[in-house]
Amino acid sequence: MTGAPGVAWWLRRAGIAAATLLAASVLVFGATLLAPGDAAAARLAGQGASPRQIAELRHSLGLDRPAWERYGSWLWGALHGDLGRSYSTGETVSGLIAERAGNSLVLGAVAAALLVPSAVGLGLWAGLRAGRSADRVVSTATLALVSLPEFVIGTVLIQIFAVGTGWLPAVSLPPAGEGPLSQPQILVLPVLTLLSVCLAQNVRLIRAGVTEAVGSDAVRAARLGGVPEHRVVLRWVLPAAVVPVVPVLARYLAYLLGGTLVAETLFGYPGLAAALVNATAARDAPVVLGVSMLVAAVTVTLNLLADAVAAALNPATRRPS
Repeated sequence: MTGAPGVAWWLRRAGIAAATLLAASVLVFGATLLAPGDAAAARLAGQGASPRQIAELRHSLGLDRPAWERYGSWLWGALHGDLGRSYSTGETVSGLIAERAGNSLVLGAVAAALLVPSAVGLGLWAGLRAGRSADRVVSTATLALVSLPEFVIGTVLIQIFAVGTGWLPAVSLPPAGEGPLSQPQILVLPVLTLLSVCLAQNVRLIRAGVTEAVGSDAVRAARLGGVPEHRVVLRWVLPAAVVPVVPVLARYLAYLLGGTLVAETLFGYPGLAAALVNATAARDAPVVLGVSMLVAAVTVTLNLLADAVAAALNPATRRPS
């Protein structure tokens, strides 16, 4: 049996999550106000528009209303499932997110599906062999990956596998009207780029937790008592090593599922991050708010679930079986 969180815990954390999302929306909206210019000026830039034409467009978009009124209208609509319309294209933000989110979800889900078992497996494997050649190889490789920026790793992968060997495409753009899974090879380099730092950091954390757990009194007592090694690992070593890493792992999963900015930009992948970059350049506040709040919601939700998993796995909360 485990010490699973109760209803009061869930209600308290749900309240904190809602307050966090509200604060995030205020901060993001405030950030859109700090950028020079506005969507009307950006939309008519280079067209020789007169100040009167810009003012008319600003009025039609509602940009001449007070900031608090615009935020209130957006928040009221968001609470009712309406994220507004893009200032640049006029399409609904919900439609744009639905179109792009699928692509980002595919990329992030593939990376996340590889991240969790790989990080736990490699971290456990290295930690159980602390000080041996296998551990030194894993530790050196992960340290090198953690030390390199993501865009550097992506660039190196392009040079090796796209330019050098020609095995994989340098641009991850699916054919018109088709999803990324129609050509899985376009996902390989972005996924490897995403995994590089995420995997390395989590492997190092899990490896450190395993080495600490192996030296604990509980593990030594279990081994002296003749408990089979696989039960020792599954019952004491793995939970003790994974529990401290769960919140960190959740943050990386949130990044993979909603914030793959570098990979999408570097490989030209048509996901949410690319839409966010374009909307920021166009001062398109509804799109910036919609995408940012989706990423924030994913992050808050995964952190909430991570806290619940950590509480359930924590040996200190276990009841005798």
